[in-house]
Amino acid sequence: MVKVVLAFFLGLATIVMGQNNVTGNQSTSVPPDSYISDYDIVKLTAGPKQHWFGYYDKLQLDPTGRYVLVAQVDTIHRSPTENDGLVIGMIDLHDNNKWIPLGESHAWGWQQGCMLQWIPNSKEEIIWNDLEDGKFVSHILNVFTKEKRTLPKAVYTLSNDGSFALGTEFNRIQKLRPGYGYAGVPDPFENNRHPDEIGLYKMDLKTGRSELLISIDEMAGQEHQGESLSGYWHWFNHILISPDDQRFIFLHRWRKEKENGTNKATSGFITRMITADLDGGNRYILDPSGYTSHFIWKNPNEVCMWTKPLGKDSGFYSFTDRTDSIVPVGAGIMTANGHNTYVNGTSGEWILNDTYPQGEDRLQELYLYHVPTKKKVSLGKFHEPLKYKSEVRCDLHPRNSRDGNFVFFDSTHGGDGRQLYMVDISQIIK
Repeated sequence: MVKVVLAFFLGLATIVMGQNNVTGNQSTSVPPDSYISDYDIVKLTAGPKQHWFGYYDKLQLDPTGRYVLVAQVDTIHRSPTENDGLVIGMIDLHDNNKWIPLGESHAWGWQQGCMLQWIPNSKEEIIWNDLEDGKFVSHILNVFTKEKRTLPKAVYTLSNDGSFALGTEFNRIQKLRPGYGYAGVPDPFENNRHPDEIGLYKMDLKTGRSELLISIDEMAGQEHQGESLSGYWHWFNHILISPDDQRFIFLHRWRKEKENGTNKATSGFITRMITADLDGGNRYILDPSGYTSHFIWKNPNEVCMWTKPLGKDSGFYSFTDRTDSIVPVGAGIMTANGHNTYVNGTSGEWILNDTYPQGEDRLQELYLYHVPTKKKVSLGKFHEPLKYKSEVRCDLHPRNSRDGNFVFFDSTHGGDGRQLYMVDISQIIK
């Protein structure tokens, strides 16, 4: 049955959604001023506590599709500090959306959470970042036996075989891009524009042994379109390993200056996308434009990203690694920056994406794009209240189930803060 819930300015009624045990309620209602959709939008969590997952390129569901990872925090509307604890848990979709707490974190941000995710190739283990004894660490937990072990460094992304992680220093990110790093550990190199001692590291998930692959100073020493970068403040961000575990992407970013008398960088940042082998070698500047934004690997050789290539308009483009091949994706249809992924099991034919709030009504669109037919299917438009902006905004960050049949997303449209939602797309992609 098609359900349509229109925004309050259209004056239509509330629809009551599925069941939820996060706060003990057997049903939750969605306000009439919340969203527009032709599909059943199922609400999985409810207030007063906030629930969300975070970024769009992590495994949120276990291999069976039964357990959905989610983070829970008290209602705050500011930058988190090291004193703000985050509860790690999962929802059992086969048991009335039962909430199962699993652990805690004191190293998290609103956009990417604490890097909570299922470890690839594991049916039982998850990983997340935390703050312990003045250091950022990561925990691996067996969600059934509750056996836990701690690794000496935080993780950013995991290999597809689940054997290792790549990471960078989250205190450096927090200093230069607040909201994407963690509070609680000062950056010992905060007065160094491009330190040689830190950068991008690789860590074995069994032993915890790590090695520095690429230092910040190395990349700062490489000119950008003929310009020296020595006077800028540099950091790394957004790391993602290729599907065949042979190469990885990272974003090298820099800012122009700092605020007078402080260590806070204030200028807009510039970005270039770098790919490299897993030992840090064979580096290639895949997007030298300075505008790289969200991206995803389509396959081991192609990357789809939002950017403004040299001499071209802003948009989504498919880049072929270690070549100058650039092909537009969704031209004239996917016209706004969003968090793009390929729907699992569709051989790259379907793209899942979202938008930032648009128009006076601040509607975030969730949609699918069929690459062969250039067809767009809107899954819904969701109102984000004005107070959710800047660092505390709630992007939809859509994630796909491993079988491709369901989409999970975070949203504030329900009237009780950021919560987790689900929509069935199986009939669309088939």
